[in-house]
Amino acid sequence: MASTVTQETGGTPDSSGTPATTGTPAAKRPGYGQLLRTRGAWTFLLPGFAARQPFAMLTISIVLLVQHTTGSYGTAGAVAAVTGVAMALFAPFTGRLADRHGQRAVLLPGVVVHALAGLSLTALALADAPLWALFAAAVPTGASVPQVGPMVRARWGAKLQGSPLMTTAAAFESVTDELTFVFGPLLATALCTAVDPAAGLLTEAALTLVGGLLFAAQRGSQPSVGADVRGGDGQHARVKAVSALAVPGVRVLIVAFLGIGAVFGGMQVSLAAFSETIGEPGLNGVLYGTFAAGNMLSGIVCGAIAWKVAPRRRLLIGYAALALTASGLWAAQSVVVLAGTGLVVGMCIAPALITGYTLVDKLVPVGARTEAFTWLTGAVALGQAAAVMIAGQLEDRLWDGAGFLVPMGGTLLALATLVGLRSRLAPPAVSRTVARGVGHRVPVTVD
Repeated sequence: MASTVTQETGGTPDSSGTPATTGTPAAKRPGYGQLLRTRGAWTFLLPGFAARQPFAMLTISIVLLVQHTTGSYGTAGAVAAVTGVAMALFAPFTGRLADRHGQRAVLLPGVVVHALAGLSLTALALADAPLWALFAAAVPTGASVPQVGPMVRARWGAKLQGSPLMTTAAAFESVTDELTFVFGPLLATALCTAVDPAAGLLTEAALTLVGGLLFAAQRGSQPSVGADVRGGDGQHARVKAVSALAVPGVRVLIVAFLGIGAVFGGMQVSLAAFSETIGEPGLNGVLYGTFAAGNMLSGIVCGAIAWKVAPRRRLLIGYAALALTASGLWAAQSVVVLAGTGLVVGMCIAPALITGYTLVDKLVPVGARTEAFTWLTGAVALGQAAAVMIAGQLEDRLWDGAGFLVPMGGTLLALATLVGLRSRLAPPAVSRTVARGVGHRVPVTVD
């Protein structure tokens, strides 16, 4: 029978509360190769990639379809905005349900509802339905978007609890997200311009249904229901259910991610309008793909670096760079300059996203992490929705390229919030008992 005693060590606890080993060289930081060799990882990575691909197609597919049927970017942006707002409002609720009842129980009905809602929105747009009808169909379309990205991150958390691979996993998932934003807009634009204006949204609905069902079938890797986690001594412990929104740092990160969403939304509408103005609508996907490629490449680099700078400071520095580069988009007047500026802006997004997700692992209890990730994902969607609507109005009412003012305004406001409330991003102190002259007393289990 096991009994608990006190072990004295001279090490310093790490972020998980485990004492660091002293007297030995520092271990080399784990990389992508070791991460991908995690047992069972590929069973959820491949279907997870397929299931999240449609997410990057949704907004641009709606914008291109509705703009084709109405002739207005403002109307198209408004419909896409309703979809994004609905997703942002319902995503945390979906995450909370997944934490409490399991991911499969949420995904199975969700992907079916999303596919049906997407088909309804497509049919109404093609039938020249009134704007209120498009809004009515946009609500369930956005509310039912499957939160596959947060669910994959939660699965990594369940497998890597307390491991230094968690930072690598956060970088890997951000790179995966951006890979979808390289291919998604390209695929959606190609389908809408070369096949049919409705082809993008129809394909998005079909991929969501198939990919979501495949991901939901991977039961073995989903986190335990009810926040049942394994402690450092190998024993199971129940974690009290807590709302992620109750953590002050999460609320600050939500504002930061709203600003990132403003970049995504402002870029989507403004690049589409720019391509239309110069008579090359198919160039939209290339320009947005360049922007997303910069994001993806910098994400790969971020995950490979052994960071010595604290996450909070990295977030502030990275976000300042994002706001600075986004502020120059409105001045780009040629394809080459706009592509180059977009590439640099994309390169500044990944560090902020990765660091934000890494901070969730330090700020939020295990049993609320899926919800926390969905709050951040929802914040990006909400910021994107607002940006799409505002940028669409600016493009319709002001000069060509006025929509690029939205990424500048969104990131500058978010940066001011981050700087003012940066103290709330500090991880909670690890409770410990100190014995004078002998280091920390850490409870361990022995036979």
